[in-house]
Parts: sequence; C-alpha cells; structure tokens
Amino acid sequence: MKLRRILSVICAITLLVAPVISCHGKKHKEEPKAKYIFLFIGDGMGNSHVAATESYLSYKAGKLGGEQLRFTQFPYLGLASTYSANASITCSSAAGTAIACGAKTNNGMVGMDPEGNHLKSMAYELKEDGYKIGIMSSVPINHATPSSFYAHNKRRSAHYELSQEIPSSGFDFFGGDGFLDAKGKDGKAEATDVYLEKNGYEVCYGLEEYKVAKNNEKVVFCQPSNRDAEVEQYTTGETAEEDASLAEIVETAIDFLGDKKPFFIMCEGGAIDWEAHSNRTMGTVNETLEFDKAVEVAYQFYLAHPNETLIVVTADHETGGIALGANGGGDVINWEVLEKGESENKTQSAKCGIGWTTGGHSGAPVPTYAIGKGAEKFCGRYDNTDIKGKILGE
Repeated sequence: MKLRRILSVICAITLLVAPVISCHGKKHKEEPKAKYIFLFIGDGMGNSHVAATESYLSYKAGKLGGEQLRFTQFPYLGLASTYSANASITCSSAAGTAIACGAKTNNGMVGMDPEGNHLKSMAYELKEDGYKIGIMSSVPINHATPSSFYAHNKRRSAHYELSQEIPSSGFDFFGGDGFLDAKGKDGKAEATDVYLEKNGYEVCYGLEEYKVAKNNEKVVFCQPSNRDAEVEQYTTGETAEEDASLAEIVETAIDFLGDKKPFFIMCEGGAIDWEAHSNRTMGTVNETLEFDKAVEVAYQFYLAHPNETLIVVTADHETGGIALGANGGGDVINWEVLEKGESENKTQSAKCGIGWTTGGHSGAPVPTYAIGKGAEKFCGRYDNTDIKGKILGE
C-alpha cells in the first residue's frame, strides 16, 4: 500500500509539471509573448494561391515543383476557419476583426461585435503593455483589414470616418497606399492628411520625405502617388514608379520603431485579394511574391533576434476559388503563356491549367505559417478568432 501511495504521488507530480507537447512532437513550456511580433495577412491568400505561386517559381527555376516561398519554409503550419458571425463566407472586415480582436462579427462591420459594441484589438492590448505599434498595407490604410486593428464602425465603407480614428489609437506608425475617400464621400471634408497632422502625426509621402519625418513621435507613410489625390480611384496591377514596395514599407516601419522597445507590426498584402477577385493568375502570383518579399524583411530581423521574435503569416479568407488544374488545361501549368498574356482572363487561365470558380470569396480554411518565439502554438486546426490569443500568449 505504501508503494502504491508513493507511485500515485509521483504520477500526480508528473502530470502537474509535464510540459505541453507540440504537433511537431517537441516539448515546450508556456512562456511570455515575444518582444518583437510580426503578423502578416495575405488578403484573399488561400492554400492554392500559395501553391500556384510556388509552381510559378519552380517554372522559373526550370522545374515542375519544389521551389518555396520564404514563409512556407517556416517550421509550423496550421489551418484557420474563416466564417463570420452571420455568413458562411466572410468579408475582409469581419475576418480582419476576428483576427485582430478574437471575436466574430457580421460581414461589413469593423472592430465591433454584431450588437455594435466596440472590441479591443490585439494592437491596443499590446500598446497598453508598452509595445510600439505599426500598421501597414499595400492598399489604403483605411481599407477593411488594417482598419480592423485601430478602428470601430458598423460600415467598412465609412472610409473617412475610419481614418479619423487613427489619432485616438495612439499607434506609432501607419503606412500604405494613402486613404480611400481622403476628403470624404463628397470630396468636401477636411483632407485626411491635414486632419492627421493637426492631431499629432507627421504625414510623409515616400521614402525621401520619411528621412525628414522619422524624428517625429508618430508617422503616417503614404505613397508619393497619393499626394494630390482627393477622392481616391484605385485599380489593380498599377503601381507608380516612385512608390515604395511593401517590403520597403516594412523596412521603414522597423527603422522607425527601432529595437529598443518591444513592437508589433501588422502588414497586409491587400492587393492579392484584388487580383484574385478579377481572376488574374499572374497578377495574383506577382502580388503574392511581393508579399513574400515583405515577409523576408521580417525574417532577416528574426535571424538577428531569434529568441525574441515571432512571425505569423496568415490570410483573412480565400478569394477566387483558384485551383491548379482546369478542364482542357492538361497536366502541366503553361506558365510561359500566362507570363506573356497582356489581357489575362479566366478563360485564358483555364486553357493554361489554372481554374477559378468565383469572382468573390470562398469559405475554405486558410493557412497559417509561423516561426520564432511561441510559433509552436500555430500548428493544427483552429478558428481565426484564436489567432489573437496565440499571439498574446494566452
């Protein structure tokens, strides 16, 4: 009996102190969140967008497969479901809110629950913990996904009102392709850049102006091509020559935030979604490649701070229902034809072996890739509302 009691005590102690087992079979203990956190959101980027891009990279290397993007080489991979509070197929604002705030909301709502109550994004919680905050995108700063991290509104289309919440956020750096409805829907309101400068932010247009603005406490980086825009008109596949790449915007954010204090950077590859809505295969591939270059910047930072950095790459939803393989396309993707196509369309893609099923979003789960401190939490299957807690170490 005495031996049995001793064994029982040993078993109980073992269960109490046993570390968690990750999906890679490695043991780890719960630890505080990373000092430097990068969250990359490829808007509309599903598994097949990634597969198509890697197929193209392999073609460029003279192979049928095997080439990888930087983020697909990360050691941890998971799948996140994306449905919203009121629909099987989410929109970007509902999905962005789910990721940022850890709660479902209705399509069309930003930073609010279905009843209209304000939700607190992870960026606000990290700000309260002493982190510097950077929010950036390849599309307008007041578009659905970036807005989900700093704003609250029942209508994602209230672009002017969303941008008015930037000063109250107190976040340190914003960057992107200017602002939608920069002077309101009617073009008669106070310009957004003027409003921001009146309320504590230095607005700079391009990398040269940033060199002067970087000594300010808070900066909004806009593309040079946005300087004279009143009511913005955006088209996909057109980047002004003087504009910075998404990778350069991330570099600028890291330069501004520095590494003395902890920071959180959310970077959206927003134009992946826009190209996929139009079922443009090469446009989608090129935007995914640009997104990966931005991730590469964070990865190089990680190599310098491997024990303090977390990088998470995910998507808000899948767009276009893209597939490798289409009726009449054969068994090999004809990238040579796709690459040369001047007026690429869905029919041409199908003939080359790439299929598209919709011009909208789909309900497919999206991939999540992670590396660094706490990255092991991101393997397996979970909901997009779980991403916030995993990043915050909850």
